[in-house]
Amino acid sequence: MPRDEKLEHLKRVPLFARMGHRELERLGQLADEIEVGLDQVLTEQGRIGHEFFFVIDGHLVVLDGNRPIANLGPGDFFGEIALIYENARRTATVTASSPLRFFVLTRQSFRSLLEHQPEIEEKVMAALEDRLQSGS
Repeated sequence: MPRDEKLEHLKRVPLFARMGHRELERLGQLADEIEVGLDQVLTEQGRIGHEFFFVIDGHLVVLDGNRPIANLGPGDFFGEIALIYENARRTATVTASSPLRFFVLTRQSFRSLLEHQPEIEEKVMAALEDRLQSGS
């Protein structure tokens, strides 16, 4: 995917909305674009999370146990708690319900970014707080 298109996708993530262009560029260098097929499990409830996902194309189902609780599609994201908190357990299982294309950012890459640009952490934490307060 061209760099500018990748940055446009990342700018739409509320968690990164407060970042400047240079910060987003660095984030874009760390986020990998991945494609998977139908029924691929991306996160498993109860397991420790290590990555954040942003959906580019395709659809997913979010399960609490065996019960579907949400559907996700292009522009949606999940796994943000894994970026912030070490050893945080996944609260749901997320499975591809169609072929899927997404960005993935590992906690390790994100922490490395924060070591070099600590001002990003404040911006992400403020966005996360807004998200938690709004209940989205």
